[in-house]
Amino acid sequence: MEQSKKQNMDKNFQEERLTGIIKFTPPLYKQRYQFVKDLVGKYKPKKVVDLGCADCTLLWMLKFCSCIEVLAGLDICASVMKENMHRLSPLPGDYLQPNERSLTVTLHHGSVAHKDPCLLGFDLVTCIELIEHLEQSELKKFPEVVFGFMAPSIVVISTPNSEFNSLLPGVTSFRHPDHKFEWNQAQFQSWALETAGRYDYSVEFTGVGHPPTGMENVGFCTQIGVFFRKYPQTSDSAQSEKPTEAVYKTVFRAVYPSLKDEKYLQNAVVSEVIFTAQIIKRSLLARLMSEHEEYNDDPAERKSEFQPSIKCFSEDLEKLVAEKGVEQFVNGNIVYIPLTTIFSFPKVNQLCGTFEKFCKLIAGKVTLSSDGSAVLFNTEHENEEHEIADLS
Repeated sequence: MEQSKKQNMDKNFQEERLTGIIKFTPPLYKQRYQFVKDLVGKYKPKKVVDLGCADCTLLWMLKFCSCIEVLAGLDICASVMKENMHRLSPLPGDYLQPNERSLTVTLHHGSVAHKDPCLLGFDLVTCIELIEHLEQSELKKFPEVVFGFMAPSIVVISTPNSEFNSLLPGVTSFRHPDHKFEWNQAQFQSWALETAGRYDYSVEFTGVGHPPTGMENVGFCTQIGVFFRKYPQTSDSAQSEKPTEAVYKTVFRAVYPSLKDEKYLQNAVVSEVIFTAQIIKRSLLARLMSEHEEYNDDPAERKSEFQPSIKCFSEDLEKLVAEKGVEQFVNGNIVYIPLTTIFSFPKVNQLCGTFEKFCKLIAGKVTLSSDGSAVLFNTEHENEEHEIADLS
């Protein structure tokens, strides 16, 4: 059955055993994945699907690519995906520090010989070591599904180069027992060029796994075709091919926290506001204590002799403190931090964009002064905590 390569043995382990004497560095499967990652870095696709995703390793690598917002995988073997899909779940750190981009990861169980509307609209389709596992009936349907129906901007197809097999010890026919065929360079290029011509694509040939010196004519161990769609797909043509019913079964879906989601943006802004305000508060209190000690609590002398020195202050707060004195911001146990000062800090400004949005996001989440112009801190309980800590 198509893609049953995953049922009985790990394909990467099998490949490393066969290519151990050739010594590919990095291992051949890593070179293939890196090739795809480099392609993503060059063309910046937003939506990527890996057909024959198996243990989800390539998907796991691609989830760190900042341009990708939708990532999907398809495989005929649901059990292998389910065993490895946890790798694609958000981690605690993703919630603590959400990314600016949105990211949705989905895994589907099904055959590449079938059409399903869930795989429409992708920019890049990857088929890494897949086609050689297809039965002839499936291989015949494959081009129409990928190039005709899905019609992405770019398709990457890799497959073993049978001309390289004579250099691999122990390989008498195919590299893997589930392979239905293995093409030489001419066979693969003939199929690729015919497919590209039929569906208005161009194709470039390359590969990974260089042959030994002096045997360059053998070609790469893994041959790769990169297909580029010549003309933009019209929405009408896409809709006319769209099936009325889904045929794939979704086995996994994860939506990563994103700053594009207002609840995560609000949490990030409030955390940054509290962090920034705490720094300014400590600096104000330290300034006040220093002035008390140096000038015997003489407000007039303190104001005239003031010299800005606390690095964490923003320029506007430095001026305000210089003009009005620290007492304008510290009144007994209450400390006032102007919102304009907090908003001037780069991280806060970057998160919010406008002062109006900043005020909206923190409303009801932090304690403000009566006129709403400053964050308010009560240091009474903090002082008690410090005393307890000192006694311990």
